[in-house]
Amino acid sequence: MPHPPLSGQTLLDRSEALAAISAEDGRLSRHYLTPEHRRANDLVAAWMAEAGMVTREDALGNIIGRYEGETPGLPALLIGSHLDTVRDAGKYDGMLGVLSGVAVVADLHARGRRLPFAIEVIGFGDEEGVRFQSTLIGSRAIAGTFDPAVLDSRDADGLRLADALAAFGLDPAAWASAAHAPDRVLGYVELHIEQGPVLEALGQPVGIVTAIAGATRLAVTVEGFAGHAGTVPMTLRRDALAASAEMILAVESLCSGQERLVGTVGRIEATPGATNVIAGRVRFTIDLRADRDALRLERVAAVRARLEAIADQRGVAIAIEPLHDSPAVACCPALMAQLAASARALGLEAPELPSGAGHDAMAMAALTDIAMLFVRCERGISHNPAERITAADAEQGVRALAHFVDHFQPASDRRS
Repeated sequence: MPHPPLSGQTLLDRSEALAAISAEDGRLSRHYLTPEHRRANDLVAAWMAEAGMVTREDALGNIIGRYEGETPGLPALLIGSHLDTVRDAGKYDGMLGVLSGVAVVADLHARGRRLPFAIEVIGFGDEEGVRFQSTLIGSRAIAGTFDPAVLDSRDADGLRLADALAAFGLDPAAWASAAHAPDRVLGYVELHIEQGPVLEALGQPVGIVTAIAGATRLAVTVEGFAGHAGTVPMTLRRDALAASAEMILAVESLCSGQERLVGTVGRIEATPGATNVIAGRVRFTIDLRADRDALRLERVAAVRARLEAIADQRGVAIAIEPLHDSPAVACCPALMAQLAASARALGLEAPELPSGAGHDAMAMAALTDIAMLFVRCERGISHNPAERITAADAEQGVRALAHFVDHFQPASDRRS
């Protein structure tokens, strides 16, 4: 007997079917505007049609299913997430959100229920930015903030994004047509695995996102002097690696003890990189995130000042290069309250928590009010084939989403 539309097992089964669409045998890698993207769009479109939606593919390769409201042509509540993956990915990042949107509409369709607004479920073609090194291409296009200069970006094989769109059967010159008019959109909601360990630690299957953290990324270059490891006395060294080690610990210290602030040094390269040579040059990266921009920017300034002081004390030169800066994006309080009410209706606590990772909702906030619902994942593992969720948690999430949609009211403080 087939599972009902809001079955968690159905979501897991469909996630498995999507995960089988990969460019590599034995692991999941599905990138933007590839044959695997085409197959994923086609499969999701078939599920959308089965759920009573009319489907289309926009100019940037997003797959969209529309379920009309009580009368045709009404403004729409958007539900979405992404269908692309990182290399060697898990099965639920992005996909669970798209499939949950399809399931919610399938349930409405099975009950013959139409709402006083339309619903559009969106499978964004690119969120991860793996192929063209530009994230959120799909959601930026729909939000009306896509930069056409990105059409000239190239993948690892030298192919331009514009040419890849054409090869996919799309018209790159029509990129602006993907944008939705703000007055035709009532809000955006995204269900997503948490990608962190907080819900598991709290023993809760779902949580409500308060904000998506802003992020600052820096590249730090430390210049010392590469000398012989055996002949240069410790007191006369200008060791770039030892200085960098102290700087890295300073980053850790400055980003500790403050809730909702995190700092990470994720990459380090030492030159010349020989066992018997003092490092003369070191380059490392800093990723600093917080859900409040004032806190993030204050701590970035503190990190800069501390690193420069360490460099001065150790007699090394330092250069700090900004790589990326994105502001925090707050979720809409009115929509958060509606998600909380839906969770309570199902007997769930649904604690509030920020998202440290970026999501399509960040881009969609330029278009409309946003809300996000997190689903617990095992040990917080994501971007990894060990990514796991349970059918029970998936079902709690999709049922909370369905209740939210069934009782949705556009936010009174919606941006014009």
